[in-house]
Amino acid sequence: MTPIATAGLPIREYILVGLISAALTYLLTGLVRRFAIRAGAIANPRARDVHVIPIPRMGGIAMYLGVLGGMAMAHQLPVLRRAFEFSFDPVGVLVGGGVIVLIGAVDDRFEIDAWTKLAGQVLCAGILVIFGVQWNAFWVPWGGNGNSLGSMVILGNNQGGLLMVLLVVVLVNAMNFVDGLDGLAAGLGFIAAAATCAFSIGLLDSAGGDVNTYPPALIAATLAGACLGFLPHNFQPAKIFMGDSGSMMIGLMLAGATTSASGKINYTRFGGSDLIALLAPLLVVIAVLFLPMLDLVMAVIRRTRRGQSPFAADKMHLHHRLLEIGHSQRRAVLLIYLWAGLLGFGAVSLTLFDKATVFWIVGAGLLAAAVVSVIPRLRRPPNGTTT
Repeated sequence: MTPIATAGLPIREYILVGLISAALTYLLTGLVRRFAIRAGAIANPRARDVHVIPIPRMGGIAMYLGVLGGMAMAHQLPVLRRAFEFSFDPVGVLVGGGVIVLIGAVDDRFEIDAWTKLAGQVLCAGILVIFGVQWNAFWVPWGGNGNSLGSMVILGNNQGGLLMVLLVVVLVNAMNFVDGLDGLAAGLGFIAAAATCAFSIGLLDSAGGDVNTYPPALIAATLAGACLGFLPHNFQPAKIFMGDSGSMMIGLMLAGATTSASGKINYTRFGGSDLIALLAPLLVVIAVLFLPMLDLVMAVIRRTRRGQSPFAADKMHLHHRLLEIGHSQRRAVLLIYLWAGLLGFGAVSLTLFDKATVFWIVGAGLLAAAVVSVIPRLRRPPNGTTT
């Protein structure tokens, strides 16, 4: 891909809808907080929780309304309206997102069981598939001939649908698992969505303004705005939690945005020679969601080895471990932001700028992040108490 050029690209329009989503979410969160208190959707402190006072949840409702407002604004803009006229991806994400927010809101109030939530997640993933949001093909670095590097894996409708359901369930639960510190899920959602939006705009540029590449950037821009608008209410000390209504919506929308973007890649323009470019869709998906997915996988392994359900709660997530090392809540959250930003935007930068330069900058950033992450442990005296 070539570097992003502002000429001919609706970057200002995407920024506008993102800001509309942010403003609406920020303004509506206070109203949703009052509603949550009256409805009894309160997160009372538990043994595994970090907060020590009851805090209302259901913030995902305000976030969804912010996304809805941003999408409505986009539909009124002549350029971004193309995202709706030539694709059902935005509508599919709105419908699936609305259903999963409803399921999450019920859980925020009544705490439904894990298997019921899983059934709801599969239902919402199926909604995306019905609207055509699914993987149809992707490139793999094997099976090529003398003239090409690697080969394309073409998926049938059933295979692509099952892969989409799996991706949605994994990302929804990954974002749900990582939502353990004030501002953590909202910040990670913003970083992942912003990186996905940047990748999608680069894709739009390289595709010469093809209208089929408009939806993923729109989905990601509105989600980034909603997460940004919610953060002032949610950053430590939080006044409201997003709850499952918010974390599950973030996971579903990220799955929709990344799949919509990756499904629009024209691999033939790379000529089978640019390995990084060919792997770009998978690299971006993996990088922007690496930390939540790693936390999810480690939690499942940890719990199943103990003979527990994968959905059983514990206090050994990544953010808990950072607190245990000696970081404060805010510093732990900012450190995870740093890791996620380096991985996510680093992967996107590989598709837009000089790869050698990006490798050096991201490598140096990751090294600095690793040093900062372990500093409290290095300062800890032999008796185990912090200085």
